[in-house]
Amino acid sequence: MGWLTNWLTGWLKDLLIDGIMGNFSGLFIDVSNQVGDVATQVGASPAAWNSGVFSLIRNLSETVILPIAGLILTFVMCYELMQLIIEKNNLHDVDTWIFFKWIFKTFVAVLILSNTFNIVMGVFDVSHRVIQQSSGIISGSTAVTPGMLANLRTTLEGMGVGELLGLWMQSGFIKIAVWAVNIVIFVIVYGRMIEIYLLTSMAPIPFATIVNREMGQMGQNYMKSLLAVAFQGFLIMVCVAIYAVLIQSIATSGDPIGAVWTVMGYTVLLCFTLFKTGSLAKSIFGAH
Repeated sequence: MGWLTNWLTGWLKDLLIDGIMGNFSGLFIDVSNQVGDVATQVGASPAAWNSGVFSLIRNLSETVILPIAGLILTFVMCYELMQLIIEKNNLHDVDTWIFFKWIFKTFVAVLILSNTFNIVMGVFDVSHRVIQQSSGIISGSTAVTPGMLANLRTTLEGMGVGELLGLWMQSGFIKIAVWAVNIVIFVIVYGRMIEIYLLTSMAPIPFATIVNREMGQMGQNYMKSLLAVAFQGFLIMVCVAIYAVLIQSIATSGDPIGAVWTVMGYTVLLCFTLFKTGSLAKSIFGAH
């Protein structure tokens, strides 16, 4: 009977080790795919992310919002002219250059307003380049090598059946937790893109005020918000990359059980930091 017991124990142990390795391998693959998917999603420009939605937003902006922005620009430039006149003692001390100054500012304002979409897309082109360059570095740094998995298997082979059974259950739970994190990342990444479309749709209105000293705060804050949302994608990439590097340590750790719960802590930390990327980006660019 001893040989049968040893055979069953060995069979069960091999089965549990294979199950644990399957859970861990799937975890590493999910994290690697997650980094690549986030790089693709956050690095896409509004036009490339969903051409249909972008076309709708652009049509709404140009047919509904742009005429309103034109009226606002007319008011702003009339107000600008009144300011120039008042500054010169109600035309008692007038230099003809102020009218040339006003004409030039009006020309610049119209030029900015007519190229609103080009300016907005230029911001996202810059952020897209930054994210694409960083994604190449991040993807290479977060890959799990076969040697790491071999070290983990060696550690597991030295554990008993009871420890392996507990670790198999815990690793399965962690795999479900990582799946939940994928949903959180999906919500944040797609929510950011919707915010970008909303900002883009209203772009002509703040751009119509940007040349005026007093009303220009609206346009300046809009540009800061636009930069913050654009470069939030880079912060999301950094968060996911840090998470992936931390997950790598589980493959080389000498304590698989402790490492599993460390991963759980990393997962909760990732969710918290992802939600903070928006406010952090706004604080960096001074948007409010």
